[in-house]
Amino acid sequence: KGRFCCFAREPLDDAGCWEESVDKLLECKSGQMAFREFLKTEYSEENILFWLACEDYKKIKSTPEMISTANMIYTEYVQTEAPRQINIDCGTRENITQNISQPSLTSFDTAQRLIYGLMAKDCYPRFLKSDIYQAYLTRSKKR
Repeated sequence: KGRFCCFAREPLDDAGCWEESVDKLLECKSGQMAFREFLKTEYSEENILFWLACEDYKKIKSTPEMISTANMIYTEYVQTEAPRQINIDCGTRENITQNISQPSLTSFDTAQRLIYGLMAKDCYPRFLKSDIYQAYLTRSKKR
C-alpha cells in the first residue's frame, strides 16, 4: 500500500487502516481518540487510558519519575476501588500491589497485556461496527 496510515498531516487521513488490526488503531493519535470516544460509550474508557499510561511509563528514564508515575498509575487504575479501576484478575492486582514500593519498567506489563487482550478481543470488534468508527471512515473517505 502506498498510503501511510496515521502518519499523514491530516489527522483523519486514513481511518480505513484501523480495521487492519488493533495495533494500527492504537499506533495512531486519531485512532486512539476515536477508540477512546467509543470506549466512553461502553463505560470502559479506563482500558485505553491505562494502556496509554503504561506505554508512556515504559519510556521513563529516571528512577524518581518512574516511582511517582508508577504510584499514579497504581492509585488511578490498579488498586481496589481505584477511580478508574481496570478489570484484571486479583493475582495480577496483588502482584502489582506487593511490588509497587519498588517499581520497575515492567511492573505493569502483565496487566497491560491483559487489558490489551480485552480491548483487542472484546472492544475492538464492536468498535469497528460502531457509528463512531463509521463516521470517521466517512470523513476520511471524503478527503
